[in-house]
Amino acid sequence: MTDISVILNFTNFTELVPLVSGSILAGVVLGVLAGLIGPMIHARDLAFAVHGTSELSFAGASVALFFGLSVTSGAVVGSLVAAVILGLLGVRAKDRNASIGIMLPFGMGIGVLFLSLYKGRSSNKFGLLTGQIVAVDGTQLTTLCLVAGLVALALAMIWRPLFFASADPAVAKARGVPMRTLSIVFMVLLGLTTAMAIQLVGALLVLSLLITPTAAAARVTARPTTLSLLSIAFAVTAAVGGILLSLGPGLPISPYVTTISFVIYLICLPIGALRRRLGWSRRG
Repeated sequence: MTDISVILNFTNFTELVPLVSGSILAGVVLGVLAGLIGPMIHARDLAFAVHGTSELSFAGASVALFFGLSVTSGAVVGSLVAAVILGLLGVRAKDRNASIGIMLPFGMGIGVLFLSLYKGRSSNKFGLLTGQIVAVDGTQLTTLCLVAGLVALALAMIWRPLFFASADPAVAKARGVPMRTLSIVFMVLLGLTTAMAIQLVGALLVLSLLITPTAAAARVTARPTTLSLLSIAFAVTAAVGGILLSLGPGLPISPYVTTISFVIYLICLPIGALRRRLGWSRRG
């Protein structure tokens, strides 16, 4: 029988927390960033695009790791390539999903190839796929904060027309909203966010921060402001909670992040069902 301490272990917890203060701060920043962009991903139905972008980001990071370059820079380049391709496709979901289906295995294949060729530490390979608690150094934290500020500022500037274009693209286009430009800009912002998220949770489980918290929040509210605030709260809880829970066992962060995100979603399901039932009862 497996000892539960292999998965959950709080021995020397208070001594371990200061050692990962940078990762915890990164988790907070990334959670806020994911919570900010998550509602727009939800509104534009881009969950699959996040997955496709993460695979090319993983490929870029793997190539950079092999050549001894900055992994963060490689991840950003890979994400931006995917973002521009998807952004040029605009809101044509059929074409977009087909392109993602093509890019996803290609990016994963290239990433696995260069990870196999890399002769360095195996933890670096594993971390790109599933995240690792020691992955965030001072340079990466600074980069994450700068990217988060840039993405937040850009989102604030384009939020209204972007939301209009997402909610009613036909009317928005008729009123002169620059649909293609907005699509490209947003996909670039999404690409940057995805590249940063991979540093913490890895390429395989990035959806747990960019999709699940907003999906949970959407179950309990339809108000845009409340949705954003709940998405941020849920994403920060998952990111920081995952880091803290993984400290004792010394396991990758991502299983804990995904579990917390999923539990939050499960909690929100009956709450949302109850709210809808009460709403229908009052209308009836």
